[in-house]
Amino acid sequence: MKKCLVTGGCGFIGSNYIRTVLDREEDLHVVNLDKLTYAGNIQNLNGISSNNLTIVKGDICDVDLVNSLFEKHQFDTVVHFAAESHVDRSIEGPAEFIQTNVVGTLNLLEQSRIFINKTNNDNFRFLHVSTDEVYGSLGDDGKFLETTPYDPSSPYSASKAGSDHLVRAWNRTFGLPTLITNCSNNYGSYQFPEKLVPLMIINCLQGNPLPVYGKGENVRDWLFVGDHCDAIHTVLAKGEIGETYNIGGNNEIKNIDVVTIICSFLDEISPRKNGSSYSDLITFVKDRPGHDFRYAIDAGKIQNDLGWSPNESFETGIRKTIHWYLDNQNWWKAIQDNNYRQERLGVI
Repeated sequence: MKKCLVTGGCGFIGSNYIRTVLDREEDLHVVNLDKLTYAGNIQNLNGISSNNLTIVKGDICDVDLVNSLFEKHQFDTVVHFAAESHVDRSIEGPAEFIQTNVVGTLNLLEQSRIFINKTNNDNFRFLHVSTDEVYGSLGDDGKFLETTPYDPSSPYSASKAGSDHLVRAWNRTFGLPTLITNCSNNYGSYQFPEKLVPLMIINCLQGNPLPVYGKGENVRDWLFVGDHCDAIHTVLAKGEIGETYNIGGNNEIKNIDVVTIICSFLDEISPRKNGSSYSDLITFVKDRPGHDFRYAIDAGKIQNDLGWSPNESFETGIRKTIHWYLDNQNWWKAIQDNNYRQERLGVI
């Protein structure tokens, strides 16, 4: 069987990717290395056979552990999701973001380089999953290209920019067969409830305020997680070594409009008992420091070179997402109760 190391596979995008790739490749075994911090939820991978998945609790910064995994499993591919990713948390405690996102990526690159030098595996690929936030903020016009200069605004985006530079350098200096993807804002199933979309859905269902930074005028390009996973799979199969590919959803929407769309769909799907609209719960709060105004991805390169484009509009994707959170209330309620962190059975 082919062997793939996925880092951070108990998180939101990583768990969706594992489900996607195992649905498509029967001869693949995934080793998921996850530190199982607050956002790592082993329940995200419930129902996957142990014949195709091994979950290892551990830190990507642990040199000996990562080396031992390479020695034992002889990986063909590394897909690197593991990262601290919440901007607000990076403002409160930036050091952890540098440690995981920069030092952790360095360790994975070095262990991959050592492995390649030992095995001469010509089919090996290292795909680094990054973010459009490394490019900084846009005004009313323009979109991020793969050649857009980096201009990060937060400790989070600065740490991801640093990791991108390391990946690119290990390709150019050491010949490591790397690929980089920079994606726009993801949403979908299994997303940790502190993020905008699940936070708004869950707060609606519980009758809590819907906090919106500033006036909600900040613009993001929204990408359904299933489309993102499909794009990563495409880049691994067809991407040119050393290249970067921007992955976007072609859905530029103001934050306030995201919230009102969620409220409108929930008014239709699961109306409030008092008959009022969920939009009555919207509460504007003080803006956060360094809040980028607008992100927008130009995904022309991946579409033209690799033939990939998103399948979901925001309207179709958000309906699927809302239905998932309605149908899986035990999942997010366990997170609120912190019970999910006790579920560690089957983890090495």
